[in-house]
Amino acid sequence: MPDTPRSTYRVQVRPGFDLDATAELAGYLAALGVTHLYAAPLLTATPGSTHGYDVVDHRAVNPQLGGEAARARLVRALRAAGLGLVVDIVPNHAGVARPEANPAWWDVLRRGCDSAYARWFDIDWDRGRLLLPVLADTADALDDLKLVDGELRYHEHRFPIADGTGDGTPRQVHDRQHYELVNWRRGDAELTYRRFFAVSDLAGLRVEDPEVFDATHAEILRWVDAGEVDGIRVDHPDGLRDPAGYLARLRAAAPQRWLVVEKILEYGEDLPDWPVDGTTGYDALAAVSGLFVDPDAEPEFTTLDGRLTGRHTSWADLTHATKLEAATRLLGAELTRLAALVPELPGEQVRAALAELAACFPVYRGYPPEGARHLAAARSEAGRRRPDLTGVLDAVTARLRDPGHELAARFPQFTGAVMAKGVEDTAYYRWSRFVALNEVGGSPAHFGVPPAELHRFAATRHVRWPASMTALSTHDTKRGEDVRARLAVLSELPGRWAERVADWMSRAPLADPALAHLLWQTAVGAWPIERERLHGYAEKAAREASVTTSWADPDAAFEHEMHALVDRMYDDPELHAQITAFAAEITPPGWSNALGQKLVQLAMPGVPDVYQGTELWENSLVDPDNRRPVDFAVRRDMLARLDAGWRPAVAGDGAAKLLVVSRTLRLRRDRPDLFGGYRPVPARGPAAAHAVAFDRGGAVAVTTRLPLRLARSGGWRDTTVSLPVHQCTDLFTGRVYSGSELLLDDLLSTYPVALLAPTDSVEAAA
Repeated sequence: MPDTPRSTYRVQVRPGFDLDATAELAGYLAALGVTHLYAAPLLTATPGSTHGYDVVDHRAVNPQLGGEAARARLVRALRAAGLGLVVDIVPNHAGVARPEANPAWWDVLRRGCDSAYARWFDIDWDRGRLLLPVLADTADALDDLKLVDGELRYHEHRFPIADGTGDGTPRQVHDRQHYELVNWRRGDAELTYRRFFAVSDLAGLRVEDPEVFDATHAEILRWVDAGEVDGIRVDHPDGLRDPAGYLARLRAAAPQRWLVVEKILEYGEDLPDWPVDGTTGYDALAAVSGLFVDPDAEPEFTTLDGRLTGRHTSWADLTHATKLEAATRLLGAELTRLAALVPELPGEQVRAALAELAACFPVYRGYPPEGARHLAAARSEAGRRRPDLTGVLDAVTARLRDPGHELAARFPQFTGAVMAKGVEDTAYYRWSRFVALNEVGGSPAHFGVPPAELHRFAATRHVRWPASMTALSTHDTKRGEDVRARLAVLSELPGRWAERVADWMSRAPLADPALAHLLWQTAVGAWPIERERLHGYAEKAAREASVTTSWADPDAAFEHEMHALVDRMYDDPELHAQITAFAAEITPPGWSNALGQKLVQLAMPGVPDVYQGTELWENSLVDPDNRRPVDFAVRRDMLARLDAGWRPAVAGDGAAKLLVVSRTLRLRRDRPDLFGGYRPVPARGPAAAHAVAFDRGGAVAVTTRLPLRLARSGGWRDTTVSLPVHQCTDLFTGRVYSGSELLLDDLLSTYPVALLAPTDSVEAAA
């Protein structure tokens, strides 16, 4: 078994916060208690990339991050601090937005299928020239082509010229190339290369080819062989043709390294039996965050949603519609390629059948042996929705069940993209019943997670995937963990929220009431938030929802109305005062939820990850908002004050959260023997339903659930929890407790959470 990190800390290494800046964090991260730095992708990305997932050269460290020399300095700094390194790799796709930056793509454009790199990319050469969607939406766009320094230029875009084809006008030269520049709107419908989701700037890689695997992984594996990498995070394995085969090859190349995959599991879905240590933690995020949502509020929020929007739509019907839209519109080029694999049937009917099956597919993609069950479920639902396609659905499904058919190999890549674009990037912005549940890996149709369900999840995880990552925030989450924690409070006062938001929406109406409800929830969840940040979020949310405006066709009039609504939140004195007052009302119980979910995430089975900056209160929204710079100087100073004996109140700047994070991580690092099991610890008494506690094998975590209802019912009163040892210490307060039964009113009098460990073990660790 590989050496498993005891915890990780995610850093968005990027231009502006490069490898040397990251190296300077080593001492702070060691003091915080983490054992491994978890870095964003480090290979050369598109110049100016803020995320690194658009790799253009797999042979070298990104020079904009400092290059190889800076990477070596980072490794030395981490080792000196006693820390390991986990790297993020991107096997599914490469960046092609700037062809001149990607040597392999440039060569393919220049030489076509004769290029030594033609097999790298998933290109359908049978359909003719390689289409590149870069031209403006005008009939004469090609008139702007120029010949400059032996290249074709279209405004800022550069393209190579094949040998012997450079004579004549720019248009004549263009018509001789292996590629064709086309209107950007044709990308979703006609492209001849597989993309990452619907992003034409990211071209699919064929890492199932051993030569491509070797070439694109050589540098990463060189670091592994040198002992400079302790773990690997694999981005989007669902996009690969053969994820199981790929992961087997990667495991063989890095047998002693911790290996996790960004596999998004739907509610109740299990991770396939792959040679990995687990997922990147979205399954844990859904379980933990849901614990602090009151399931009893679901009927009231459903009624409110119908009243505000004027319609009643089920989650199943909404996601079917958004997935079908994604399959036929955003991913129309990929659908066309799939349909061509069944030439003996009418093309439009095959397209319709494949799109319907993808829209009805219940998970991102199927894997043996469960994949057969998922395909059967999709076929049944597709037949119910489209009985007119029965014959074609049967014929297509038969081919999908044939492992030797090319359609069976490619269709799973399609369903994953349909799920991601249709649900994560569309339905989550249209379904605004209760947006705290609209999270990657979550299930908005399941309103909250009862404690018994959380315990079952954690116990199973301890047995089956004890080294799987746990997370509450990532660069892909739709809103930060503390925003979700505060929004969870709304589930405890649904009537009050209904009155408040209905009043606000009547005074400041918006043509899209579902979007308006999302924006009002976002505002109170993140308040106070800078005006420009809320404007940026509103625009992204509206365009992703693609109801009244979209990325492809922005509606200027509607967006003006929407931005006016955001401005009114700040400029209308009465409205601003009401938002501020309501946010202040739900913030203290939101802090309780935030500490509770953080403790559960850090202490439960798995390898906990802390996303950069979230050790303090953090009100980020969706990317790029959650990639904003982090003030590490403030965190260093605050941690030093905590270590000097200061004990903060829950209210304020987030120091209480830093206390919870640092003490839990340190105990996991220094006393792993206290985290070798999992057992629910029952509470007894009138408020037992508000306590969630578990014993990890010596370390006991205790947290408060539904704090408003607890306060309304009279508090903890005589509620107790039982301890496995006679004497223990709470690592957050330093208080020592004796006896087998503890009164929660005493234990949780300072903080709504406690982390208990045998006193002798705490003294030994100290």
